[in-house]
Amino acid sequence: MSIDYGRKRTGLAVTDPLQIIAGGLATVATSELFDWLHDYISREPVERIIIGEPRQPNGQPSENLARVQQFVNRWRRAVPQVPIEYYDERFTSVLAHQAMIDGGLKKKARQDKALVDEISATIILQDYMRSRKR
Repeated sequence: MSIDYGRKRTGLAVTDPLQIIAGGLATVATSELFDWLHDYISREPVERIIIGEPRQPNGQPSENLARVQQFVNRWRRAVPQVPIEYYDERFTSVLAHQAMIDGGLKKKARQDKALVDEISATIILQDYMRSRKR
């Protein structure tokens, strides 16, 4: 599972059991994320969580990194049996918008920030899986 953690909304993606392809799962209000995830993992098997590590293009931490770190620390204390790992999320929003254009979505649909967050989470997970196969 992957998380594209945002201040207001968080995109989520999962992979198939064989870990071949990632797909969007949902976009959740960030204030409800912890409880939503806790409920989800009680119903579905989750081997690990990959969370986007927000950095600026030059590699410096972005303003959202402190919020992500707080969430990760809380998760690790509360649910240690499901490990959570950081993965570089630079440019995922740009790639998500490009994927939407390539997919033929109209401009109005591309303005749906919840959809962008979900696609970004999918890109994070797909990139993570690809990096592990190398």
